[in-house]
Order: sequence, then C-alpha cells, then structure tokens
Amino acid sequence: MERHASPKQSGKLLFLGLLLFLLGLIIGLFVHQTANPRMALSAHLEGVMNGIFLMVLGLIWKRVRLSKRALAITFWLAVYGTFANLAAVIIAAITGFGKMMPIAGGQAGPAFLDGVISFLLVSLSLCMIAVCILSLIGIYRHLKEDDAG
Repeated sequence: MERHASPKQSGKLLFLGLLLFLLGLIIGLFVHQTANPRMALSAHLEGVMNGIFLMVLGLIWKRVRLSKRALAITFWLAVYGTFANLAAVIIAAITGFGKMMPIAGGQAGPAFLDGVISFLLVSLSLCMIAVCILSLIGIYRHLKEDDAG
C-alpha cells in the first residue's frame, strides 16, 4: 500500500529547510565569538547544508512512494536528524567540548555535556542513514511506477 506523499509534509519540509538555512547563516555571524570558532564554522555549514537537504527533500517529496506510516517516520527522522545536527555542533561550539569531533577542535568536557553531544551525533547519524535509505526506496518505487505506466 504505497501512497503519494502529502503536500502538507512537503511544504513543512520546505519551510523547516529554509528556517534551518537561515539559522545556519545567522550562526555564521557569530563564529568568532564562540569558545571554538572552528566548531562554530562547522555549525554554520551544518545549518546551511542541512537546510538545503530538507528543501531538496521537500521538493522531491511528492515522488517518494512509501506507506503513510513510512512517510511519517521518514519525515520526522529527517527533521530530527537535521536539527539535532545543528544543535550538537552549536553546543560544542559554545562550550568548546565535543570529544567525538576532535578534528574540529572538540575537547573532552563534563560527562553530561559530552554525553548530550555524543547522543545527538550518534542518533542523528542513524536517523539520516535511515532517511536516505527510506527515501531511496520511495524514489525507486516511483521510478518503477513510471516504467510500468
């Protein structure tokens, strides 16, 4: 039972993507005022790139052929993953912590903060992999429909 994606979800993805893009731009204005400017630059780029990802997903959403439940799961995983990414890197930039991101200068910090950052990074990674797999399945089904029809 495959369905066409909801235009409402598509519009929400476009809105949230543009919002995330804007947040990424605003973060770029404050890069040098953080404890870890390299991490803040990463946050800026994450906001911009994840915003673009959500907008592209919103634009192709009508071509994703999944069940209503799978579409809802994909939608919420995409929203969580993109915003959690920005949140994790902003927290790391402001505090200077983030032992999972040593290349960007993240240092080991208090267990609670490192735990939050690590949880966000691991969970968003799993979410975004799932979003890509589900979206690929949905797009593949759309392509098969086109070939059959």
